[in-house]
Amino acid sequence: MEDYDKLLDKAFKKIPVQAIRSDRFVLPQARVFTSGKTTIIDNMKEIADTLNRDKAHIIKYLSKELGTAGKEEENRAIFQGRFSQNQINELIKYYSNEYVICLECGRPDTRLIRVGRVMTLRCDACGGHRPIKKVRAKKTSMDGGSS
Repeated sequence: MEDYDKLLDKAFKKIPVQAIRSDRFVLPQARVFTSGKTTIIDNMKEIADTLNRDKAHIIKYLSKELGTAGKEEENRAIFQGRFSQNQINELIKYYSNEYVICLECGRPDTRLIRVGRVMTLRCDACGGHRPIKKVRAKKTSMDGGSS
């Protein structure tokens, strides 16, 4: 039995710390760079896929919170103005807490569902649901047209 315990300890030491953690949801850090007076999030598709949300919904939220116009272009998001990587990552964290993470069980296995006229966050893991605030975008657009 003593040999078994030694082998078990040896095996656990070889397992990476991240594999031992029970939290499987890791929010990716936004790769942000500025070009002139615009800020670009290079890995927007990866962030949207991890959060299991539409890129347009996340960009709409970020535009509202940053108080500027934003648009999606391929796998990137482009915003007017200069914003730091720290600012963007904090807003994505707030977004995930408000629109992704279930308040009942703390899991990210959720969907946004419209029930009547109300958007609801429904958890696939525990079955919990709650209404969420509607994201309202600014009227201005980077496309130059009226919206």
